[in-house]
Amino acid sequence: MTTPLPSIRTVLFSASFVSIAALAVACSPTVKVETPKEPITINLNVTLDANIRVQLEESAREDIAANPDIF
Repeated sequence: MTTPLPSIRTVLFSASFVSIAALAVACSPTVKVETPKEPITINLNVTLDANIRVQLEESAREDIAANPDIF
């Protein structure tokens, strides 16, 4: 008893499925998460600088309100 050969359509479908699966596996991106080698430093001078500017601006408004003829 002989086994029937698969049709061309079945062979093409199988080949295309295998090639699409291979492309999908080959093109998958890899994401690596690593810890930094140096410690993370946070510069807090920016917050202090903004605070000083706000205080100076308030002081300038008070001085201008007290002396409107300065300018």
